[in-house]
Amino acid sequence: MPESKLIVLEEDCAPRRVLELFSVKWTTMVLHSLHFNGGTCRTGALARSLPGCSKKMLTQTLREMERDRLIDRKVYPVVPPMVEYSLTPMGRLFIEPIEMLYAWAARNDDALSKLRRRRKKHTTSRDKAREAQ
Repeated sequence: MPESKLIVLEEDCAPRRVLELFSVKWTTMVLHSLHFNGGTCRTGALARSLPGCSKKMLTQTLREMERDRLIDRKVYPVVPPMVEYSLTPMGRLFIEPIEMLYAWAARNDDALSKLRRRRKKHTTSRDKAREAQ
């Protein structure tokens, strides 16, 4: 069997950069939602597809994604204003791994649920310890 070597993950290496992108919860969800809606979506439809995401957080996420060139923003000159977001070619590059990750999560929901319960128990016991002080 070949000897395995430690992989050094430098600060600016590709694995760290992709994990940084994927670790931002709403970024991957916006990409998924845009993909699910054919690549283009209005602000209201995006908001409805992301329960739990505040308007402020959605706006911040969309601005960051636009700055990173993952999405384009188009404002139509109508009253009331209509804004539409669409995936850029760069944004489309990330769809495949996101969809793979989401599919894996759906197949492994039981294991993920156990992790969540463990975290809740840990948080609860930590909160009880604080209250006792």
